[in-house]
This record gives sequence, C-alpha cells and structure tokens, in this order.
Amino acid sequence: MQRVGRHGRQPPEGGPLENGVGQEPGTPEPPPAEAPTAPRAPRARPRLVFHTQLAHGSHTGRIEGFTNVKELYAKIAEVFDISPTEILFCTLNTHKVDMQKLLGGQIGLEDFIFAHVRGETKEVEVTKTEDALGLTITDNGAGYAFIKRIKEGSIINRLQTVCVGDSIEAINDHTIVGCRHYEVARMLRELPRAQPFTLRLVQPKKAFDMIGQRTRSSKSPGEGRVATGKETLRLRTQGPAVLEEGPSPSEEEAARRVDDLLESYMGIRDSELASTMVEVAKGSPGTDQLARGLDSVLGEFAFPPEFVAEVWAAVCHPKEGQE
Repeated sequence: MQRVGRHGRQPPEGGPLENGVGQEPGTPEPPPAEAPTAPRAPRARPRLVFHTQLAHGSHTGRIEGFTNVKELYAKIAEVFDISPTEILFCTLNTHKVDMQKLLGGQIGLEDFIFAHVRGETKEVEVTKTEDALGLTITDNGAGYAFIKRIKEGSIINRLQTVCVGDSIEAINDHTIVGCRHYEVARMLRELPRAQPFTLRLVQPKKAFDMIGQRTRSSKSPGEGRVATGKETLRLRTQGPAVLEEGPSPSEEEAARRVDDLLESYMGIRDSELASTMVEVAKGSPGTDQLARGLDSVLGEFAFPPEFVAEVWAAVCHPKEGQE
C-alpha cells in the first residue's frame, strides 16, 4: 500500500517535486537559476596631472582637478602661494614670452605649463596719427587683456617701451581689467585721432636671461597653435573640461584662417574663439544658418554679415592654395 502525502496527494512515480509541481519521469531537470550579476563598476576617469613652473623661475609644482582657465590659475596660485590675479597668462613648454605657445582652450596631456606673473608697471603716452595702432590683442580668459602682436612700422612699433606680452591695465586712467579683448580693441579703435592718450601696461616678470628682451611676433602659419599629443584637455567657459582627440590638420588650418580674419576685422587673435567658430560653421549648411549659430553662442560679438560670409568661405570653401 502506497503512503499518501501529508496533503493527500501522492507525487508521481520517479518524479520529484519541483516547487510543488510533479515532474514527469525522464524530463530533464531545468538548469539552476543564474545568480544575479553584480553591477559593473563605472569606468574611472583618468587622473590628469600637469606640471607647472613660474616662467621667471621656481620649483616645479603639480596641479589637477581644474575645468576652466580661472580654476587653472587658482590651482597654480595655490602651488606657488601667490594670488591668482598675479598671473597674466600661461605658455606651454617654454618659459619665454612666445605667443605661438600661448595657452588657449586646450592643453596637451604632455604639456608643461609656465605661468607668467605681474612684473613692473609702466605708462606710455601715445598719439594716434593713424586709425590703426598696429596692435593685436588677446586675453587670458580671466580678466586680463594683453598684447599678442605688434605690427612692424606701426605707431606702437615706434614705442620701444611697449612689448608683446604686456597687459593693458588702463586707458587714460580708466581701468579695463575684466574686459574681454574685443572690448579693449573697440575702445582703442574709437579713440580720436591726433589726441594723445595714456596706456598703463604691466609687463611679465622676467628672469635675468630675459631682461632687455623685446619680443615681436611675426605672422606665421603656426600662430596660436599648441603643441599637443593625441589627446588634449579642452577647457570650457561653461561646463566641465572635456578630454578629446586633438583637431585634425584640416581643422587646425581652418581655425588659423578664421583667426587671421579676426585679426583683420577686429584687431584680436583668439585661437579658441576661432576653433569655436569653425565648429559652428561645419554644422551650418549656409551663411544664414552660420549667422544664426554665431549669434546663439557668440552674440556679444555682433559679427557683421560680410565677416560671417568670409568665415563661411574660409571654413567650407577655402580658396585654391589655402589648404
């Protein structure tokens, strides 16, 4: 006599109970339930550490964790126990006042950062005998506009006390600290002719081997480029820094052409601004769309239509021989 289960039901012969349900004889057992997989750990961001020195001489420091130029200056200032406002600009891989090595919006992962700090203050009187002074101006992204180029034979070229790398602190005792380079260029253009004005300048602090050096920057295809490796850290005015591949040769050439146009139209050079304009132009099918795109991201510049057309042509339809 067969024994009946506790609840009066007998399991089928040869069929064990599986979760309370009888299994037919010969039926293969179901595979065991897979254990839940552990969540994959998020990929750690690479730790980006850069080496830095003061251009006039110092020990070597290490900085990391910055996302824009102001934070970069704050990190450098912390290492050398100075105020961030002491830093005029930075160059990459050279302690010299070399505008071709100027730090812009991108830093190669192998680049060495040299910070140029405030030196002597000087005042110079200028008489504007021509519309153009012969200055090309840029800024450091943190409130200081400075001279990036002096044109040979120009009004400024005849003033031996004015040098490339000098920060423009005031025009006629009106401070321009905090102004962008295009605002300073506009102020200088609007000064009346034949009326003297005063520039207050701050020169970078110099090491002994740099004293007496007057640097001039001639126009060259490499102007504004930064020596980088395959990857660069791109600093942004808004949002976090981005690790990305370096620009292609064609993109570098397009940015150089746009930078030349900025100098011709506005008296400024800005490699990061030029790169941004190239990005906008590449995503615009025509000049109207380019104008709207530039207004949306760079509206404060109020670029004239003829300038927008030249940017479009320089990026999307370069003339023969420009490539």
